[in-house]
Amino acid sequence: MSETFTSPQFDQATRDAVSNDDVTVIIGLEVHVQLDTESKLFCGCSTEFGAPPNTQTCAVCTGMPGSLPVINERALQLSIKTGLALNCEIARYTKWDRKNYFYPDLPKGYQISQFDKPICGQGYLDITAPKGEFEPRRVELERAHLEEDAGKSMHDESQRGGNSKIDLNRTGTPLLEIVTKPDMRSPAEARAFLTELKLILTYIGVSDCNMQHGNLRCDGNVNLHIKVGGEKIATPIVEIKNMNSFRAAERALGYEAGRQLKLWKQNGKTIADAPKQTRGWNDADQVTTPQREKEESADYRYFPDPDLIAVTIEESEIESIKKEIGRLPAQWRELLIKEHGLKPYDAGVMVGQGAEVVEYFLVVAQGCGNSKMASNWVGQEVLRFLNESGEAIDAYPVSADQMTELLTKVNAGELDQTRAKEVLQEMIDSKIEVQAAMDKLGIKAVDNSEIESLCRQLIDENPDVIQQIKDGNGKAVGALIGKSRKLNPNANPGLVKDTILKMIGA
Repeated sequence: MSETFTSPQFDQATRDAVSNDDVTVIIGLEVHVQLDTESKLFCGCSTEFGAPPNTQTCAVCTGMPGSLPVINERALQLSIKTGLALNCEIARYTKWDRKNYFYPDLPKGYQISQFDKPICGQGYLDITAPKGEFEPRRVELERAHLEEDAGKSMHDESQRGGNSKIDLNRTGTPLLEIVTKPDMRSPAEARAFLTELKLILTYIGVSDCNMQHGNLRCDGNVNLHIKVGGEKIATPIVEIKNMNSFRAAERALGYEAGRQLKLWKQNGKTIADAPKQTRGWNDADQVTTPQREKEESADYRYFPDPDLIAVTIEESEIESIKKEIGRLPAQWRELLIKEHGLKPYDAGVMVGQGAEVVEYFLVVAQGCGNSKMASNWVGQEVLRFLNESGEAIDAYPVSADQMTELLTKVNAGELDQTRAKEVLQEMIDSKIEVQAAMDKLGIKAVDNSEIESLCRQLIDENPDVIQQIKDGNGKAVGALIGKSRKLNPNANPGLVKDTILKMIGA
């Protein structure tokens, strides 16, 4: 049910008395995702990024008279796949409409989009905060519709009066616009939504979501609901553009919420007193700046595109696409938590690296029989390498089977953690397997008699330390462990410690 708001006037003192506890931030998002197709939505031009300007265009995507669009079937399939992953209702009948507006990088003077019959209807996405920043929330989705992208305007920012340039390579690439309901109540929730959405899109393979290439773009709609004088009022809605990262989105929404509260305290204007406004986020100055008053749907003069027929989607096609989806991020996290004992935060980090990293972990965890150890090593050693090198897991020099063999030796006590890390580094540097790395480092097994002889020597040569241990200073044994490493680097520190304590009866 929609809420009812009043538009009373409150005096300055009443407005000034409003605190943050009286304010609810209302956030909705519009996310544009470039679908991973080889050609554009209505023509055969390439969608490859980085080509010289205006070299991937044709009569269709530039809107030349007499040209006719033809729908990209692959884009339809990826849209359905996305809708299914986001729990959306999939339309059995969908059509295209012309959205009329004028801008230099829109050569036709209209955009082919979807108005009243989107390919994906209502759905939802559940978000959580592993560190407890907010309570779990279900964000309802209004729709997801398929449309063509506009071109790219490149403005002269030198302030010397240079010309703006237009690159139409991007014109006509397939976009899926995912529109949420205003269900998020904090910038942190909005960032969590974007993070989870990007994960889902990459897991199901519909987009690489590269924000630097413009393959994932987000606009935020934000206003405030304020309890004051026994009434509830709403501030004017603002749409924020130019949010080029999830961190920028979080900061922009936070700034805008604070700006709206300050402005309302100054002028008392509500949603009934001012139109919706579009503002741009200036990441350098950390502020939003006004761009224009926001158009409503009537301003775009939508009408059905006469050059494109409607599409009917068969149930069998939906079921076929559903089988391609596989396990989604939330399901992976649940598996890691329930079956492998990972903490929610650790499971989130692991899943956040992509399905290939999770599968690598599962091979190691099942192979070595110790999920906690596998989580620590994959989460620290493997991910550190990937982050520093910028490589994907398929380029990691140590296979999952080789990592399993290494951790199996650690689990069996044949290697301690320190020596195992040395072995791993040698495997990476020399591109060799576990045993070869151990041989190269001179690591060999130490039998029990050698351990006992080493411990007896340490006891005889360090009576003062032994007395400290007997007096209850358990940390003193660390000094003996350090000396054991110098005498025999291959001796397992844990075994040395246990043997010493047993020999002295501590």
